[in-house]
Amino acid sequence: ARAWREALATAPVVSVNLSARELAHPTLVTDVRAILAETGLDPALLRLEITETAAMQDAESTKAMLTALQQLGVRIAIDDFGTGYSALSYLRRLPVDTLKVDRSFVPATDDDPNAVTVLQAVTALGRALGLEVTAEGVETEAHYERVRTAGCTSAQGYYFAQPLTAEA
Repeated sequence: ARAWREALATAPVVSVNLSARELAHPTLVTDVRAILAETGLDPALLRLEITETAAMQDAESTKAMLTALQQLGVRIAIDDFGTGYSALSYLRRLPVDTLKVDRSFVPATDDDPNAVTVLQAVTALGRALGLEVTAEGVETEAHYERVRTAGCTSAQGYYFAQPLTAEA
């Protein structure tokens, strides 16, 4: 991430998935703080992603951990939203910046009008909560058009690029 920041005119946000176990680790905040200091990475360029299921395992502890991480300047995303155990009351209270709509919803919009409705509803929910909403699994121009029309603020998937090496 630091090399990209130095090489590119605009530095990308780097997303790192955290498992439930990592999220519960007592030194997570200290470790992230140390890594940011060691690398000199702007914390705003780091997004830590957790699944909704991981977030709900111990919601109060998760809230405290995410708050501490966000105070470092790190961005937080709920990943794969819509596939796990959703507790909407916690979603509104968790300190998150981004809601990532699970990839299973986007291809389903090809032939299922209900999938389009779910995509629109999840997007509207995220936007109403003031969150960036990212659609995962955008594989075609039609998918991109649907997620854009639904109001997603960003999208990811093979439509934009295949996985690349760091150099590429």
